[in-house]
Amino acid sequence: MTPINILIVDDREENIVTLEALLKRDDIKLFTTTSPNEALKIAWENQICIALVDVQMPEMDGFELVEMLKSNPRTKDILVIFVTAISKESKYVVKGFGAGAVDYLYKPLDPYVTSAKVDAFIQLSRSQEEIKQKNEQLQNMALVVKNSADIICSINADSLRIETINQAVETILGHKPEEVLDKSIVDFAIESEQSAFRKKLGEIIRENQPFSVMEFQFSTFNKSVIWTECRVSYRGRTIFMNISDVSPQKSYEQQLIKSKEAAEYGKKIKETFLANMSHELRTPVNGIIGLTNLLKKTNIDEQQENLLTMMETSSRSLLGVINDVLDLSKIEAGKFSIVRTPNNVRALVNSVYGLLKYQADEKDIEFTKEIDNDVPEMLQLDSLRLNQILMNLLSNALKFTDRGYVKLKVSVLQKIDDSRVKLKFSIEDTGIGIPASRLTKIFESFEQAEDDTSSKYGGTGLGLTIVKKLVELKGGELTVSSKLGEGSVFNFTNWFNIAHESSTPKPVKVGRKLAPFVNTRVLVAEDNMINQFMVTKMLKDWSVEFEVADNGYKALEKLKEQDFDLVLMDTHMPGLNGYQAARAIRMDFEEPKRSVPIISLSASAFEHEQVEAISSGMNDVLPKPFEAHELHDKMIRLLKKRIKPKMPA
Repeated sequence: MTPINILIVDDREENIVTLEALLKRDDIKLFTTTSPNEALKIAWENQICIALVDVQMPEMDGFELVEMLKSNPRTKDILVIFVTAISKESKYVVKGFGAGAVDYLYKPLDPYVTSAKVDAFIQLSRSQEEIKQKNEQLQNMALVVKNSADIICSINADSLRIETINQAVETILGHKPEEVLDKSIVDFAIESEQSAFRKKLGEIIRENQPFSVMEFQFSTFNKSVIWTECRVSYRGRTIFMNISDVSPQKSYEQQLIKSKEAAEYGKKIKETFLANMSHELRTPVNGIIGLTNLLKKTNIDEQQENLLTMMETSSRSLLGVINDVLDLSKIEAGKFSIVRTPNNVRALVNSVYGLLKYQADEKDIEFTKEIDNDVPEMLQLDSLRLNQILMNLLSNALKFTDRGYVKLKVSVLQKIDDSRVKLKFSIEDTGIGIPASRLTKIFESFEQAEDDTSSKYGGTGLGLTIVKKLVELKGGELTVSSKLGEGSVFNFTNWFNIAHESSTPKPVKVGRKLAPFVNTRVLVAEDNMINQFMVTKMLKDWSVEFEVADNGYKALEKLKEQDFDLVLMDTHMPGLNGYQAARAIRMDFEEPKRSVPIISLSASAFEHEQVEAISSGMNDVLPKPFEAHELHDKMIRLLKKRIKPKMPA
């Protein structure tokens, strides 16, 4: 508690000492003087609340001192108590009160009376100070309300009529304050929102809500419409409302919504376009690869086999470019996920090395790999994406190196017990190098080291862009250093969790003979003739009976007329697509046809289409292009006990 300042003025020291002894306590701070002039100075410099003033003093009597205190705005509120030994006649009392005193103490002082009176005036002084502070707060608040840019008003809760309002109503709504007093606040909302506005105010009153925020449209004096934010407080049957004009924010918000809707629409159009392009591009490539494989199984000479191998290599190269474009689109759309499973990192690196070794041999380049002994064998990683990163970086290094070497090194940078390890994959080459001015640009889409790089070496300029984005998605870091004409070093570093089990699938033996099926009928719904030929050729080889439909409607008709053990459903077909046909089977057909297994054969690489295939009722998804054994494995899983128990030799 802040002490109360009390001033004692008496020309005799012994009287001061007596009063000090009577008044001394923790909540009082005493100032004393024997000089009236000194008393004026003390009162001016300190916030004195109570003054005990002797009436009879030689320089200036108490009446004159008090008159001077009361005449000064700074000291006029001091509570003065006269201390006197003169007569108690009425004329002196009247004179003292006329000078501004609030009470008298008569000498000799009664300790109890003195203490009681001073205590009473201390309480009075504290009350006055509190009232003064509250008045100042109210004045400040009134100033804020008066000059506020928002409408501030009080409203009768029973009638909803305005009782007080500030000047901002003229700026915001165009009405003078005196014109809106005693009018219903509801009338200022536009007609279509008045009922909802009234209902909301009723809820606030009924539920006794201390605070609420709502938005409504108000009509101005000139009949224009503005958006307002109403912040409402309710207390004592009075609604206090602060009304802001939020029309600019609302307009901006609506523009953002429109922009968002336009962006989402554009994104959807782009996704649809890419999905269609994925299907349209991958479908013919699937046909070329499939037909090439079928031709290789026929009687051909060595030259024809070489030509078919070149055709297959070219087709897979084209498929790689298509996949690069689609991968970049998926990453930018945020629909690209990293799936980590236990994998043998050494086996993965050796596999990538083995696949690219022939390129180095053809160019007579030294191609080496080095894996540190302390690299853990099993790690939690996305093998597909790590393979993609290494294949891109190594393919680039081999492409741009005509002499010297390309070196792949895997080393341990840091290890935490047996739980985590930080690896560095380093790809070093003695190729053409990258100019310093282009180092920061080579990771941008469609950018290459030089303007004529594409014409000299080929490529889309997407490989490094995808690598960088994949590395970032995996939480790693990709760096590059290079000297023009001397070579480059790409370093990929990342943390991996150490695993203790393998999920690496067993390698499929290429060209292995696949077991035939027993008493199996399959409906092939596929509009592309080449794909029809490929799939039906596979089915013939497996002793499967089949029917072909080139659109969804024909597929449904054939399923109504005949019984099938399995449906191979292309998702993109004219008329009724595969998703719609699958839904129709699951909803419109009777058992057991309703539950016939369906495998989606889609050329789309987009995950959302695979999800849609499953949600439409299909049992599995096989993306094109696919190998014969992949289709065979999925059919085995869905058609249990239909495989001949023993393979012919």
